[in-house]
Amino acid sequence: MDAKLKELEEKLGTDFKNKDLLLQALCHRSYLNENPDFGLGQNERLEFLGDSVLQLVITDYLYITYPRETEGVLTNWRASLVNSKELGEVAESLGVYDYILLSKGESRDQGKSRLYILADTFEAIIGAIYLDLGYVSAKKIIEENLTPRLPRIIELGLYRDSKSILQEKAQEKLSITPVYKTINEIGPDHKKQFVMGVFVEDDLLGKGRGDSKKEAEEEAAKIALRKKGWLKNQK
Repeated sequence: MDAKLKELEEKLGTDFKNKDLLLQALCHRSYLNENPDFGLGQNERLEFLGDSVLQLVITDYLYITYPRETEGVLTNWRASLVNSKELGEVAESLGVYDYILLSKGESRDQGKSRLYILADTFEAIIGAIYLDLGYVSAKKIIEENLTPRLPRIIELGLYRDSKSILQEKAQEKLSITPVYKTINEIGPDHKKQFVMGVFVEDDLLGKGRGDSKKEAEEEAAKIALRKKGWLKNQK
């Protein structure tokens, strides 16, 4: 494990004084179910801390870099940078998944589950860097890996959520406000998935699935925009 941690540190450009902090940042709660004698906790507390550090670094960066933009615009840009998709893709590009400690069942998960695990782990790693090496080191890795993604987000309008765009388009073209309804709920309470539909009157425009109703609604709106040909960048 020491050799693998060193590999990851080289990819991150860090040198932890307390290697256990990095190891804990990589420990998914499912791993402890199969390895109760692991000796360290899972990474959710570090994830909680890392999320706050990310928010502060990105807020500071946006405030300084875009002095003419309004609070509303900066808020949307920040949300577009610190969401699971962007964080998960950054973690994937750094090869983080190869080092995460997971149960055998979780390690087989792909798609969105993998993306969420990657995003959560990246936040935990940021929390660990902050605790061990300080704010400046955490800021460096965030600005090197996350902020370069912002120009594309701005150019393509990806900071605007699909629900807002769909509502504008539906009112503009149909003079109707879309309505979201729960179609199904899948899985146990601790790992429930929601299937939401977006309707214009009785017409189902799109159906989405997610770990929360809000996420499933956003996915449904995105599908509806594609179906109707209302996406700005749709080809």
